[in-house]
Amino acid sequence: MEPDETTDLEELEQFAKTFKQRRIKLGFTQGDVGLAMGKLYGNDFSQTTISRFEALNLSFKNMCKLKPLLQKWLLDADNSLNNPNSLSNPMTTPEAIGRRRKKRTSIETSVRVALEKAFVQNPKPTSEEISLLADSLTMEKEVVRVWFCNR
Repeated sequence: MEPDETTDLEELEQFAKTFKQRRIKLGFTQGDVGLAMGKLYGNDFSQTTISRFEALNLSFKNMCKLKPLLQKWLLDADNSLNNPNSLSNPMTTPEAIGRRRKKRTSIETSVRVALEKAFVQNPKPTSEEISLLADSLTMEKEVVRVWFCNR
């Protein structure tokens, strides 16, 4: 391997790491990035491609091709947050903002125990039963529904 290629590889590894951290901090999923890149620059990328880039699981050549596009996306994403009134920016459209990932829900131990008991009694509750359970635990219905799906 050429010495300058090593530098490029190290640079790519560092960028992939930084990119992932910034993407998560900005609240975008890998899928969001792939779709936004399609809207912004005309080539859609799959969630898998973004994931493989972040994990350094693409060929060196593909990593090099993708890096400038992802750098541009990151710059645009940062600018859209610093200038939310920028109407020309697709990052600030309602659907782009609406697609930002919700923070991970943490469920207190006492609530988790109650959910476990409910699950043992009925692993497949109806929508109404989920609503009643959510109300009794003062939780969002969607959080309870997802908990049952994941359980």
